[in-house]
Amino acid sequence: MVSPQLLKEYRDIPFRLEAEGKINLAQLKVLLSGIASFVVKAKVVIPKKKLHLCRDEKDNMILECCLAANADLLITGDKDLLHIQKSELDLEFSHFKIVSPAIYVTA
Repeated sequence: MVSPQLLKEYRDIPFRLEAEGKINLAQLKVLLSGIASFVVKAKVVIPKKKLHLCRDEKDNMILECCLAANADLLITGDKDLLHIQKSELDLEFSHFKIVSPAIYVTA
């Protein structure tokens, strides 16, 4: 699942990375190809609720997408998202877990 806000991120970030010299043209093309292969199969959901749970405000859009998609699990390496405690998630997220890739693989 993906939200319109995440689609915008997927479109903007690779070009910003290239403009900042963090990736070269070949890496940009590979990154865009990988994103396109994911996005073409993704279902778009429209978040209906604004959340303020993450210490990095920009990461709340990921949680909003998860809520709109009725997701059970978010696998992420983002420390700000991993920092959220189960007790901070409201009742709508009672079934929801946030785990690192390492925890997911070993679970």
